[in-house]
Amino acid sequence: MTARYREIANELRQAIEQGTYAPGTTLPTYDDLTRKYGVGSGVIREALAVLKADGLISVAKKRGITVRERGSRRRVERGSLVTRDPAKGYVFPAASAPDEPWQVHGRPRRDTVPIPERPAVLLGVDPESPVLRRRRVTSPTGEPPFQLVDTWIHPDAVADAPKVADAQTGPGGYIDRLEEVGHGPISWVEYMRVRMPTSEEAKLLEMPDSMPALEVARVGTSAHTKVPVEVTTCVIPADRVELVTRLRRAKSAHFIAGMMRDIDK
Repeated sequence: MTARYREIANELRQAIEQGTYAPGTTLPTYDDLTRKYGVGSGVIREALAVLKADGLISVAKKRGITVRERGSRRRVERGSLVTRDPAKGYVFPAASAPDEPWQVHGRPRRDTVPIPERPAVLLGVDPESPVLRRRRVTSPTGEPPFQLVDTWIHPDAVADAPKVADAQTGPGGYIDRLEEVGHGPISWVEYMRVRMPTSEEAKLLEMPDSMPALEVARVGTSAHTKVPVEVTTCVIPADRVELVTRLRRAKSAHFIAGMMRDIDK
């Protein structure tokens, strides 16, 4: 027998998916829902927790129970090829098509702030030490925030290339500034993991703090010093992305037609 709170969650989910409650609108209040379904507030709270965990709603004291604006889930095939655009500089494997327009939500920020433990370990600095961070929140044009991108630049690298701290870093961006002072050619390694977002990340990405996020961390290492000079982390809500990997056969896994004939016999 299905628990009552799950029945209520399923009914509300269906109403959201059918457009009865459109993205950006609010659901009835707690009191209205308890009267409608004839249950206590605890049952409604559990039902809403299910919808929140699924990324369908957000709950705030002043705004009420709001249906989330959600972009489409994007299938991302993570390649390993770094290319270069004459106008933009280096282009890394991304979630967008080459000519797809993207937008920035809010204003890009650059500031020196305490670095969290994960990027600190990757960059080779002490956690919570002051490090230059370049931050932007982006998405395909017209969609809600898709990803939070933080670039952390090692203090020694900032001293080598002060322009990396400027609002406009010039042609090729901060990476070109690092390479032209002697750190090039920079090499990169990516690390991926799934984790829970911080409260700040959840707010910036307009996602439930109970929903996991995909984190892609790219570490750029100097050809001169052989140590990392920058770390870029990209955080994406779990309901916005699906990773795709194309599998290849090794020589040992070649198809043997005769084997199939033997099986048919």
